[in-house]
Amino acid sequence: MQRRDEVNGKKGRSASERFQTGVGVLEGGNKDGDVGSPVSPLGGRAAITNTSSSSSSSGSLSGSGAGRKIGKSHSGELEKLDGAAGQRNWKPGHRRSGSGQLVFSGGSSATSPNANLLPAGNICPSGKIAKAGMMTRVAPRNDVLGSGTGNYGHGSIIRGGGAAAKAAAESPQVGGGAETAVKRAMASSDPEEVKRAGNEQYKMGCFADALKLYDRAIAMCPGNAACHGNRAAALIGLGRVPEAVKECELAVKLDPGYSRAHQRLASLYLRLGQVESAGKHIAAGGQKGDREELQKVQTVERHLKRCADVRKIEDWASVLRESEAAIAAGADSSPLLLAAKAEAHLRLHQLEEADSLAGKAAKLESSLGGASQSVFSGIICHAYVFFVQAMVEAALGRFENAVAAAERASRADGKNGEVAAVFASVKAVARARSRGNELFKAGMFAEACGAYGEGLRFDSSNPVLYCNRAVCFSKLGQWEKSVQDCNQALRIYPNYAKALLRRAASSAKLERWGEAVRDYELLRKLLPGDSEVAESLFRAKVALKTSRGEDVSNLTFGGEVEKITGVEHFRAAISLPSVSVVHFSSSLNQQCLLISPFVDSLCSRFPCVNFLKVDVDESPEVASSEGVKIVPTFKIYKQGSRVKEMICPSKQVLEYSVVHYGV
Repeated sequence: MQRRDEVNGKKGRSASERFQTGVGVLEGGNKDGDVGSPVSPLGGRAAITNTSSSSSSSGSLSGSGAGRKIGKSHSGELEKLDGAAGQRNWKPGHRRSGSGQLVFSGGSSATSPNANLLPAGNICPSGKIAKAGMMTRVAPRNDVLGSGTGNYGHGSIIRGGGAAAKAAAESPQVGGGAETAVKRAMASSDPEEVKRAGNEQYKMGCFADALKLYDRAIAMCPGNAACHGNRAAALIGLGRVPEAVKECELAVKLDPGYSRAHQRLASLYLRLGQVESAGKHIAAGGQKGDREELQKVQTVERHLKRCADVRKIEDWASVLRESEAAIAAGADSSPLLLAAKAEAHLRLHQLEEADSLAGKAAKLESSLGGASQSVFSGIICHAYVFFVQAMVEAALGRFENAVAAAERASRADGKNGEVAAVFASVKAVARARSRGNELFKAGMFAEACGAYGEGLRFDSSNPVLYCNRAVCFSKLGQWEKSVQDCNQALRIYPNYAKALLRRAASSAKLERWGEAVRDYELLRKLLPGDSEVAESLFRAKVALKTSRGEDVSNLTFGGEVEKITGVEHFRAAISLPSVSVVHFSSSLNQQCLLISPFVDSLCSRFPCVNFLKVDVDESPEVASSEGVKIVPTFKIYKQGSRVKEMICPSKQVLEYSVVHYGV
């Protein structure tokens, strides 16, 4: 009897060698094992035909069959067989010809042939498809196809019969669902079967499972370009662009004529904003006629050039506009463009946006490895990303991070004047800030002022140094200078909470209560859960009322709702800088009595909001002046102007409105 791995008179080969034949390079460099990629914007290719005298180990052919043609799809699966073996496109529930009858799981029963006689080319007792010349008689077994005890799904045998067959029949995924298929493929020693299973998972959009299977196939056959190309497609589906680039580059290195890998690389380089590399791979992939892809590359290139030009004249609004246009045109994963947007936001004093974008750009650039030496606005792109990150980190007071980023930029392009200047500036500012902090801790406030001032000579737009010096001025009792430095810090960084807090405190020392209340109210929005800010705001409001000659004897922090006694009292109360919530009620109205305790609880929970109560029976002139005809009515005022009116609101609506307008 012939050995199992000797087919048509040829000696058996290793699984790796057979896999290379099944999905390897055809003459001319075409790939027939590459998965059709829905994520690649470039066009696909028609299926090609491979002529071979042997088959892959995952699906051997019956009969002599030497020289038969095997059609393959883009997914790498065998589509059909010409010759004695018949059609491979079997479906569940259909019969297959052969000696004896075979009914798949779609039928209600199976008619068994002679248990000792297997039809040529059918399933062996092992559960695998037999190869030509290997048919033999075997002893009866309870797990043999046709024994009447098995349950047959999509070509798989569930052994054991009885309870096992019953459990399989009751399963919603008889014969194995997606998870079962992945596990079965991962346990296989046949790389072709593993790759084919990966292609099926990819088609279903299960990119993580597809990636796992491609990894398994590559581990068995690391030199197969098609598997690396398919792995890149799965990585693209998972949004892991830098890794996909490296995988495609490896595929092209293994097979320089691998057109689909070139196509994917063109698409990926476009997304990264590397237009020169994208154009090169479009040409290498034979896509000269793909005008749409070339047009995208040209559009991104045009916006990149404009972005660099307007950056040189410091037109930051235009830098923002052009970088966003390039991203919209297809360069959605470009660290360079993210960095350009970050710098524009930084120069426009929008530090939160700059911080988010700079962090993303640096992370993406680090994953790419900085191999590109292309230049943007006179700076090597790799250096530019960290150059921007250094400036953003310094502006936010994260000086150690700033120095580290500046060092990376300097290593990449130390000869550039802008990069060198930022590196020197960041180091000098970091030293000055560290020195100032040491002096402040020692109680040497005048000297600390000088140290922070020295840092501002190197970076005159650093909000952290201004704020630190403002604290020193306040410790020295120089409130006016403290306010001025806070103004400078807030001009650069409008939502800088520490600068707002210092300016509010200094304004209070100067008895500028209106300004103090205004800053504390801004802080309440930035720090809604800060009880100290809430109490400071309350005290500033009390001081403001006192300065106006108003009665504050009935005011307590988080106290009761203030009762309005007349029109003049009402006008003065709603004219305060903070938000006022007025409850128009009547002691004779049941709804008013029911909601009043809830209003009292809101007053305790939101001490910085003025809660006022107008009894329409006792103060009809106030109700008349405000046009109140139905109670309970709630009106919200901000600096004397009505912003909201609610008639008989629910508790949820009332609370939402207080939070929306008052915090």
